[in-house]
Amino acid sequence: MLKFLIFIAAIFILYKLLTGDLKKKKEVKDKEHENLAATGVMTKDPVCGTYVPVGSDIRIKEGDNVHCFCSYECRDSYLKKLEAK
Repeated sequence: MLKFLIFIAAIFILYKLLTGDLKKKKEVKDKEHENLAATGVMTKDPVCGTYVPVGSDIRIKEGDNVHCFCSYECRDSYLKKLEAK
């Protein structure tokens, strides 16, 4: 009976060690993914102030400056302000 209890305890400890290691690996992987998502050159949307990637699809060129926008609404708002000037 004592051998059986020791065997069960050993299995339980191994299980906890393995599952704990898997959780740590998953947490590290998630953090790396977050870090990758946050890398790159960012620029500030001139309308709402949100930071967007420089290579954003929503952008306009005004003279030598290129303005990047977070949404079409922000871009349209900026264009309306330019027309009003």
